[in-house]
Amino acid sequence: MGAALWVASALSIFFVARIIPTGRPHNYLAEFGIAVAASVICGAVATLLDFGGWREADWRAITFVLLGAAAAVGSERALILARS
Repeated sequence: MGAALWVASALSIFFVARIIPTGRPHNYLAEFGIAVAASVICGAVATLLDFGGWREADWRAITFVLLGAAAAVGSERALILARS
């Protein structure tokens, strides 16, 4: 259940980020991949820090994953804006 909520957090960040036009890449799959990869990495870190787990839904892990995915997508957008 925890891993499913990690991916749901990544999807919510991805869809919110697609609404914001500033720095939006034309290839949405790259942004989707970054959001999902960041959520899996942050979820694993949250599990190691004992915030929850792979099978256990915990609000702290979900918040950690949500903010980590938002930071990763925001960093990607900042790099895109810096290049142009």
